Amino acid sequence: MKTISDLFLHEELMLLALRDHKGTLATDNVEYVIAGAVLSELLLSGKIAVREQKKKLIEVLETTPTGDAVVDEALTEIHEARRPATIQDWVSRLAEIRNLKDKVARGLCEKGILRADEDKVLFLFTRKVYPEIDPGPEEAVIDRLYKAVFEREGDEPPRTVILLSLARQADLLKITFGKDKVKSKEDRIERLTRGELAGAATGEAIEAIQAALVAATVVPVIVTN
Repeated sequence: MKTISDLFLHEELMLLALRDHKGTLATDNVEYVIAGAVLSELLLSGKIAVREQKKKLIEVLETTPTGDAVVDEALTEIHEARRPATIQDWVSRLAEIRNLKDKVARGLCEKGILRADEDKVLFLFTRKVYPEIDPGPEEAVIDRLYKAVFEREGDEPPRTVILLSLARQADLLKITFGKDKVKSKEDRIERLTRGELAGAATGEAIEAIQAALVAATVVPVIVTN
């Protein structure tokens, strides 16, 4: 069984977003928070940094592969870009990676956590689904978030704070723990996701997450108008 330390942020997020038995997504626009998670991984690992300018441009510092196909594809795309772009621009670009959700899910299948399958929609259309076959890693993620929000009062590790921020942006906290329970700890969640209760190293990654929220909010408006 895989442990929590074996997983990247975007994989943890995907486990929260998938309905365990059906293997379908429980929330919309998950591509944007996945993109925020991937950028967060690159920031935390020192592969990229944010230039201290008004536009907050991304700079590549190191290109050695991380071992994760999705993160490495993103790093290559950023490294090979013709000109630097902002965090928000990269959230939008990475969210448009072809089959991004499926690539993350397939990585979890390779780790023996999910199973790739297909089902029919209205008996006409076939779609890919990813039922959970090893609940252990997701249970560990949920336990970690639960303790951070509902049991502890002090600081939390950067990765936990970032995952909490991502899950909040995608409404996965309410789906996982219930709307009323989450509301009762809104002050704690707000302080955590603003970076008040984590180390300074999380600041840039949390900014990437906030950019993900902006991108996820703006894109549907552009599409429908």
